Amino acid sequence: MRIYISAPYSKGDIAQNVRNAIDAGEQVSQLGHYPYVPHLMHFWHLIYSKSQEDWLTIGSEFIPVCDAVLRLPGESKGADLEVWQAKKLGI
Repeated sequence: MRIYISAPYSKGDIAQNVRNAIDAGEQVSQLGHYPYVPHLMHFWHLIYSKSQEDWLTIGSEFIPVCDAVLRLPGESKGADLEVWQAKKLGI
């Protein structure tokens, strides 16, 4: 399965949030699935800054091709929007 990792990014410690998402992606991978970790765009953002809206738009294009969304705990309007989009698509 292709699994989209949805988790907080900007609330709290960004570095820890990125780590948490990568850790979740690794666990999904170890279970034999294929994670999509949008938090990896953090490193792209360090070189080519974009708005949060731009990053959410890019990430949202991957949700329709995923089989599931894994929502990690924590407050996040962006992650909530990702889950809403997935539910709307029947994922």
